[in-house]
Amino acid sequence: MSTPAEKARALYEARATRTPIPPFTDAEPQLGITDGYAIQQELTALLLADGDRIVGHKVGLTAASMQKALGIDTPDYGPVLASTVYRDGDVVPLGYFVSPKIEAEIVFVLGERLAGPGVTVTRARAAIAGAVAGMEIIDSRIADWRIRLADTVADLASNGAMATSSRIVPLGDLDTRLVGMTLTRNGELVDTGAGAAALGDPVAVVAWLANTLGEHGVALEPGHLIMTGALHAAVPMNPGDVFRAEFDRLGPVTVRVA
Repeated sequence: MSTPAEKARALYEARATRTPIPPFTDAEPQLGITDGYAIQQELTALLLADGDRIVGHKVGLTAASMQKALGIDTPDYGPVLASTVYRDGDVVPLGYFVSPKIEAEIVFVLGERLAGPGVTVTRARAAIAGAVAGMEIIDSRIADWRIRLADTVADLASNGAMATSSRIVPLGDLDTRLVGMTLTRNGELVDTGAGAAALGDPVAVVAWLANTLGEHGVALEPGHLIMTGALHAAVPMNPGDVFRAEFDRLGPVTVRVA
């Protein structure tokens, strides 16, 4: 049995070489979510030592269907690294990834520091500066996406990259549960979704994250980007694809695949 540091090094090398590795849970089926976060912490330290920095957090497995598929009842989370953030319309090189898929989701920009425990949805909403249209590129350094919970958690919650629109929309009277979304690929409709797919309310995702990180003495900081989870099933990416997600009130965000 390898240590969390050794497993993190294996993932680090897999990221660097774009060569997937077998699931850790193949050799160690007993690995759980706590083990996954121990590996994630070691992997994050390796990436930060390379000069990267944390600019936010992603929350995954916020849809009931995804939790059911993995046999769990809680979301997971991982850091968003500065090197993985793209802007609306950017070209994303497919070669940066192992097995990428794309998801449209609502992204929040924090305006105030938010530290759990005890953060309510009302408090989280007050701390949010606004919402932006977003897409996450999920990727797995675990071969063939054969992930169990510990595997995906260890692998930065399967985060690959993200793209956001530049227009920050204050929440005001916006009910993020009701924000509708359409996703097109090369102009053809692929899927639709609504904010309520993310834990019933994307703002509840922020409260959950603040409280969960608060247990480890970590706070959400002003300016942090918070990805609140997919509003539909992930879509594989191919060279030349142009994905466009359009959200009520938030507007569009586009990703071009090189």
